[in-house]
Amino acid sequence: MYINFWYPMARSDEAKADEPFRTEVMGLKFVVFRDKEGQAHVLSDTCVHRGGSLSKGWVKDGCVICPYHGWRFNGDGKCATIPSIGYDGKPPARAKVDSYPVQEKYGIVFAFLGDLPEQERPPLFEIEEYDQEGWRANKLLVFDVDYHYERSIENGLDPAHNEFVHPTHGFSGQKPNYQVRDFDVEDLSHGCWFSVVMDSSGYKDDTMSKVRKSDGQTTAGSGTHGPNIMMTLIDITESSSLHQYVYEAPIDDNRTKIYFINMRNFLLDPEMDDRINERNMLVAHQDIDLLTYLNPVRTPSSNTKEILMPSDRCVLRYREWLKLWENKGWRIDMNELKAKQGDVAFAIPSPQRRLSGNWVLDPVPLMPFAHEDRKAAE
Repeated sequence: MYINFWYPMARSDEAKADEPFRTEVMGLKFVVFRDKEGQAHVLSDTCVHRGGSLSKGWVKDGCVICPYHGWRFNGDGKCATIPSIGYDGKPPARAKVDSYPVQEKYGIVFAFLGDLPEQERPPLFEIEEYDQEGWRANKLLVFDVDYHYERSIENGLDPAHNEFVHPTHGFSGQKPNYQVRDFDVEDLSHGCWFSVVMDSSGYKDDTMSKVRKSDGQTTAGSGTHGPNIMMTLIDITESSSLHQYVYEAPIDDNRTKIYFINMRNFLLDPEMDDRINERNMLVAHQDIDLLTYLNPVRTPSSNTKEILMPSDRCVLRYREWLKLWENKGWRIDMNELKAKQGDVAFAIPSPQRRLSGNWVLDPVPLMPFAHEDRKAAE
């Protein structure tokens, strides 16, 4: 898992001005709330006084209040009030928690979990056709799965699984001439992309059969942006396309929260939304039923521990991008983190740590990297 990227932290309706919301990402707890102006904020959840959970407190006058001793923190993470020294007392400069840059789009509150200055941060992936005429976004789908987020991303980069995992996408390997057509992998600014033509069966259900009833060819492409964001563009016909965007929040090694946005340029009647979502979740559960039981839970540390095929070349490129970010010093040492939690309170370092010192919570442990590797990565 990697710092210095944008992560979905909550649905917009979960961020409130009168009640804090607790979320967990990369093995750490965060609190999400709104100030009096309606701006969403994301802070580390641990009070630096005596370890209280800020998300178990309440929100008042734009501040989140710790339920243990009433310490009040504003949106930038600074402690505004310590009741025990008097409401007019001045909190010490060290009374602060990490506050993370926030963007709110597509019904999601995103936070940049890292310490890079603004000009160096990888951007949040933008959905260009969102709110454009001729496209319709389905209701945001959010669901938890019991597998590692990298397994989820790699599944979306694998064109060979569709034939066998998704009956509506192919012919279950029954055609004697079946094989995955050759394709190229290209690099994007913060990830990779491929596109391939696939033979697909005609749709049998009442909804999608309106688009195509007969067998034919589908062009599908998938790509990544950072370690946790994936896009899939599917051309069912020359004029009917699905664009699907997945923003993933790794909860821990075994759990992932998926924020799924489906765009379509056909069947634009709002009454079709539920039917499209039902079909999307049917396909999602076909993946879930398989990915939940992969062994090992995490992707292997060496590609020699798997027999990889030409159809896996985008998976391989994704792993190379992960290695690049590890060599920048951005990968969390999850083994050390888990070993020390319970004795040590950690936080992902925020940009404020580059501007001031004297922080209470330890920064998350990061994987070691060779100096020459980091120089090459930069």
